[in-house]
Amino acid sequence: MGGDEKKRRFSSRWGFVLSAVGSAVGMANVWAFPAKLGSYGGGAFLIAYLAFILLFGTVGLAAEYAVGRRAGTGTLGAYEMAWGTRKKRLGKAGGILGWLPLAGSMCIAIGYAVIIAYVLKALTDSLTGTLMTADTAAWFEGFSLADYSVVPFHVVVVVGTLLTLLLGAKSIEKSNQVMMPLFFCIFLILAVRVAFLPGAAEGYRYMFSPRWEELLDPMVWIWAMGQAFFSLSITGSGMIVYGAYLDSAEDVAALAKRTALFDTIAALVAALVMIPACFAYGLDVGAGPSLLFVTLPRILQDIPLGRLFAVILYVAMIFAGVSSLQNMFEAVGESLLHRFPRLGRRAMLALLCAVCLGVGLHMEPIFKWGPWMDIVSIYIIPIGATLGAVTWFWIMRREDLLDETGKGARKAPGALWYAMGRYVYVPCAIILCLVALCLKVAF
Repeated sequence: MGGDEKKRRFSSRWGFVLSAVGSAVGMANVWAFPAKLGSYGGGAFLIAYLAFILLFGTVGLAAEYAVGRRAGTGTLGAYEMAWGTRKKRLGKAGGILGWLPLAGSMCIAIGYAVIIAYVLKALTDSLTGTLMTADTAAWFEGFSLADYSVVPFHVVVVVGTLLTLLLGAKSIEKSNQVMMPLFFCIFLILAVRVAFLPGAAEGYRYMFSPRWEELLDPMVWIWAMGQAFFSLSITGSGMIVYGAYLDSAEDVAALAKRTALFDTIAALVAALVMIPACFAYGLDVGAGPSLLFVTLPRILQDIPLGRLFAVILYVAMIFAGVSSLQNMFEAVGESLLHRFPRLGRRAMLALLCAVCLGVGLHMEPIFKWGPWMDIVSIYIIPIGATLGAVTWFWIMRREDLLDETGKGARKAPGALWYAMGRYVYVPCAIILCLVALCLKVAF
């Protein structure tokens, strides 16, 4: 990787946590979590989700941080290192396998940039007041069903995000120290405003009153598992690169728990905005993308200071989207620099820009990027996440993984932690992958 050593390290513990939370907090929290919570049992889904967050945050996320730190580099080098702990010649095979989860990061970045371009258009139309008088369904269809409809916004999103990566970990940390606190503050403001809507109490009851019979439905657990996996960005790629920027004195297990905690808070705060608002207006909480671009604007049109709340909503969404996109780009870019060190950071960023816009500009309509994201989430990401889980707990030498997770720890993870990874976390990843592949379920 190009640049001096300082660019390769987060300068503070909270800078790392905020950057990792920024990677995890995204569309999966803001519309996917409320939609799944609303569609799969309310409080019952929440119980299952929290159980998986506890498992994956304690085991899977900590392992990805540790592997990245031990390798001192991102996806390709991490897989090469992990496989090489068994036999040196296997390292090359591991490096080749690492291209699959890395491709997942690039593919999801391409589709994700389109979604953020939609959000930037919504923000612009909120600022001008256009969105406050429009038929929101017709407004959304006007650009989401047309080719090349958000090109200027798309270019701004991709170029702007890549510019925040010029200084590596340093610029990622600085930008997230601003974006993430503002994201939480904005959604808390929105949650307080929604609490005063007539009928909002029904939404709270739905969220926090478990319908216990729903826990007998296997799909509630499957959806909760998938949501937890992707909310924490445990894809066998993205979080590895942030682990590579960690100092050896840091406790990766403790940092993983903090990341999971704040990611869960973000998801719950988003749900406290979306679900009570939908109940107050009798709208479908499981509407997916239209929840953000049709349902919420319709609500905001009817409340005092709706235009102001629309602006702050979409600003928060920009922060959530850009912080996640940073991680996807950095995961790919760092690995390219590891494999092709003469490339240089600026040339690498230019290459990512060309690929992202070269593909993404041709798939701006929702009927193009929707299937694209389904393919990525059904096939590439689950396979990559499973490959990572198997690699850390079945291929990499046990002693090496435990040694790395123990560095800087007050109480080092031991045999129980490793057993949970090997016999619970890995089977969960495999089940999720098989369900996605066999049932073609997009998480």
